[in-house]
Amino acid sequence: MTRVWKWNRPVTVREVLEDLQQERSIAYTTVMTVLDNLHQKGWVRREAEGRAYRYEAVSTRAAYAAALMNEAWTQSDNPAAALVAFFGMMSPEQREALRDAVRMVQGPEETLAPQNPTAENPTAENPTAEKPVAENPAVENPAAAGGETGR
Repeated sequence: MTRVWKWNRPVTVREVLEDLQQERSIAYTTVMTVLDNLHQKGWVRREAEGRAYRYEAVSTRAAYAAALMNEAWTQSDNPAAALVAFFGMMSPEQREALRDAVRMVQGPEETLAPQNPTAENPTAENPTAEKPVAENPAVENPAAAGGETGR
């Protein structure tokens, strides 16, 4: 699939073969069998061109990756734990990409905090609600570090 996605157009067995042979020795029949298997599984469509076929990806690489992640997640007996473990494996860059993706899916109005106090967000629109205390008040309020009271 990587080679089919790389070309981003319908490709022949010969084209994929020549591309692969730049890295390793591989037989024409092996490439033909793999592309035929991908066609039978529904990952590529093919169109006859003379005596050969041209193969084209049915979905994008991103859609394929999403389908794999969804399949793995839905097969878990504890999807929440699986997600937590997955997020724990992510690099900071991957977590930022995840945040960006969530913002794109939710849209700007949904990414804002709820406006009404709830059990999940007791301080929303409720200035008297108790706020968490910082471990080190001097870090949260630099003026407190120098003994200033703000008066």
